[in-house]
Amino acid sequence: MNDWPEGWSGGNRGNEYGRGSANAQPESARVMRQVRRGPQAPPYGAGVPPQPSYTGGQGYDEGQGGYDNNGYDGYNTGQVYGGGGPGGPQGPDGGRGPRRAPNWRRRIKWTAITVVTVLVVTTVGTYFWADSKLNRDVDLSKVIDRPEAGDGTNYLIVGSDSREGLTAAEKKKLHTGSAEGKRTDSMMILHVGDSGDTLISLPRDSNVTIPTFVGSTSGKTYPGTGKQEKLNATYATDGPTLLVRTIEYNMGLHIDHYVEIGFNGFADIVDAVGGVTIDIDKGFKDSYSGADFKAGKQTLNGEEALAFVRTRHAFAASDLQRTKNQQKFLSALAHQVATPGTLLNPFKLYPTLGAGLDSLSVDKDMSLWDLASMFWAMKGVSGGDGTSMNMPISGSTGGNLIWDKAKVKTLVNELNNDQKVTVSGN
Repeated sequence: MNDWPEGWSGGNRGNEYGRGSANAQPESARVMRQVRRGPQAPPYGAGVPPQPSYTGGQGYDEGQGGYDNNGYDGYNTGQVYGGGGPGGPQGPDGGRGPRRAPNWRRRIKWTAITVVTVLVVTTVGTYFWADSKLNRDVDLSKVIDRPEAGDGTNYLIVGSDSREGLTAAEKKKLHTGSAEGKRTDSMMILHVGDSGDTLISLPRDSNVTIPTFVGSTSGKTYPGTGKQEKLNATYATDGPTLLVRTIEYNMGLHIDHYVEIGFNGFADIVDAVGGVTIDIDKGFKDSYSGADFKAGKQTLNGEEALAFVRTRHAFAASDLQRTKNQQKFLSALAHQVATPGTLLNPFKLYPTLGAGLDSLSVDKDMSLWDLASMFWAMKGVSGGDGTSMNMPISGSTGGNLIWDKAKVKTLVNELNNDQKVTVSGN
């Protein structure tokens, strides 16, 4: 049975336009019997009010078999949705009216909220990321018979000659040698206080007395015998805890925090920041460290920077000159890291943070805030806002440097009371 209305069935189409018809003219409009059209609405803007749009209660008339004249007229009025028809904004001539002015106050408000939210989320995320990278593996609670803490905060900053993780090619490139174990190539005490910050370099060849101590891994007590040793030998004997114990015993100064960095980590930090510019007063060479520098301002990469801070055989007063070079380079490094070009550039900041935090070993109580305080204090000291000095030396014995006991006592008293340091070093 054919369900198409009369005139639409396949066999009774007559002459059609298209569909294989030979008639060149399109067929006339046909009207479906189920649909009745009302009179065509005149165009808007010609003095005739627009036709009413569809409203509930009007429309399809089942009794008549189609839509009544008052029904939905969206197909026969020429109305364009979204235009200036009924229900939309119109101008005097019935067209679209002027656009609403943007609410700039609201836009600025939400832009500010978005920016602040992004900054907060980024800052918090960076903090937890950085905090998770700190290696808190030094337990200062194992240090016995400690002096009382004074005012301010004392950091012991150590550069070790650890070759852990270095390949044979990297050892050759960095001129580290292949010695087993770890020793301290540099040691500094940074005092941070309200009366000014002080950075004190401790020569590795300092002559010290080894006190009674508890082994960091064995837990066994080793009684002191009064034996005299170089300061860096204490680190080789039992690591950071014996080093802290020895410094506190010989100085009478309480160490609050411990920070250590190895060869590879130091070079990585310098490379991550894009090199460090430094002014070398006098050129020098050293086959042991690989140093070969001319006088003048120059930018050192990680390999060159490591050679610069390790060199001591090229100098007459080997250890004292090396500590001065170390302080000078750390000053330049701190300034380079703190420049807007590093801090505001995530492509430099995050690699620098990553390289630094990955290579640091700190005490278990060290927080990121403590580490940041240490860094800014070092930057301040190197910028002339504090005091930078070597340990006061009175002489030597057997190649070991002897501390000036009177000056050291005055120095420690000033640090403990957070007073401006008046003592000068070598």
